[in-house]
Amino acid sequence: MENPWKTLSTEELYDNPWITLTERQIINPGGGKGIYGKVSFKNKAIGILPLDENGNTWLVGQYRYTLDEYSWEIPMGGGPLEEDILFSAQRELKEETGITAKKWSNILRIHTSNSVTDEEGFVFLAEELSFGPTQFEESEADLKIKKLPFSEVVDMVMNNEITDSLSIAGILKLARLKGV
Repeated sequence: MENPWKTLSTEELYDNPWITLTERQIINPGGGKGIYGKVSFKNKAIGILPLDENGNTWLVGQYRYTLDEYSWEIPMGGGPLEEDILFSAQRELKEETGITAKKWSNILRIHTSNSVTDEEGFVFLAEELSFGPTQFEESEADLKIKKLPFSEVVDMVMNNEITDSLSIAGILKLARLKGV
């Protein structure tokens, strides 16, 4: 489908190592002039659902500065745009949980908030697990890890105890795939 939006000009308002914020002067599909702000991420969002042979998975909990609240989520992180998404997923799972996996399946591609950002996310199912030490980054010093039956994690989504969009999408997709 052809793009019905016309960009008249683009101005970069902010840039740091993780995001760029631009403001665009546009003509919308109805012909009106306006502005559109766009946040471009410099990483892909990568989430992982490790699942053992007994139907257990692992969540990570941390205080999220942007929300000013504690959040339980699937293990996740950023994968550089030029990096293979599977490699990013393997690295993030090891860093945050100490888990490595022999079997990997990409189960989800998602745009996290497509009205304001072009961020693209992926969720992997990791199976045939092995366990070792974590490799937390400095910002993850307070990270907590908990092992739960996957069915309880689905319940956490349904009870609004998990609110992260990548986590919710990945958990519900896996629940559907596994018939949970």
